[in-house]
Amino acid sequence: MTVTVLVPDDHGFAAVSRLEGARPLRYTLGEPLPAGADEAEVLVPAFLASRSDSMALARSLPKLRLVQLLTAGAEAWVGALPDQVRISTGRGAHGASTAEWTITGLLTMYREFIEFSVAQREHRWIQHRTDTLHGKRILIIGAGDLGTELQRMLLLFDTTVELVGTTAREGVHGVAEIPDLLPHFDAVVLMVPVTSATIGMVDAAFLARMPDRAILVNAARGPVVRTDDLLAALQSGRLRAILDVTDPEPLPADHPLWDAPGLLLTPHVGGSSSGNLQRGWAIATAEIARYLAGEPPQNLVVGEY
Repeated sequence: MTVTVLVPDDHGFAAVSRLEGARPLRYTLGEPLPAGADEAEVLVPAFLASRSDSMALARSLPKLRLVQLLTAGAEAWVGALPDQVRISTGRGAHGASTAEWTITGLLTMYREFIEFSVAQREHRWIQHRTDTLHGKRILIIGAGDLGTELQRMLLLFDTTVELVGTTAREGVHGVAEIPDLLPHFDAVVLMVPVTSATIGMVDAAFLARMPDRAILVNAARGPVVRTDDLLAALQSGRLRAILDVTDPEPLPADHPLWDAPGLLLTPHVGGSSSGNLQRGWAIATAEIARYLAGEPPQNLVVGEY
């Protein structure tokens, strides 16, 4: 039996074509679907495509059984599809890229590259001693692929790195320990999915427990942080932040967060680097192959996610 798989790009078409028992069909959001699309059991949404358009497509497919994502985030899909449709994420594809983004942000802030870049444009020589990432204490909230990959990279800088997961286990703290951990770390990195437990996790009380001049890094999703509380902490000058995601997102042009002191902001590009499609499709095709073999994909979203 051949399973029809809707793919959003040529790289995916080629990758799925190599799977025995798969029939890839190339689609483009906003354009008529190819003949046979109504037979599709598997849909792969395009990387960072419009969620509303991708969701509408998924709901229109009568035989759909699996949505295979190219990204690790599945919050937009959970609870939005019929019960018979499973969701599998791209977990494992973008850990290195997101870890690299995090380290780039920390180095940029500690070594003051933004300030030196401004001085260069203004032809000012402002030689002085900066801070350093070396030896810092870093708390990573999220002990999955993203968190463990970041931990591996950070240890090369002789940093002290601790992980926090949903539950405590060897080498990983539980979320209940977060309030007691926060005062002891120079930077806190968020790498968690959006769930009812993580939405608003970082609020005024959380931020108040971080030491003066500590850095909050959000490589997760915007709603994990209460924007107004973070903005107040930044405007006071007590904390700093590095954000790849915001709430709302995209950030409106007149939002006060743009001009907050001590903030380094990027437009959700942590996983958007050279080779991101190849990495995403390597995970996706492995998951689709398991589905074709009658096995459950390894990255299935279970429960609330």
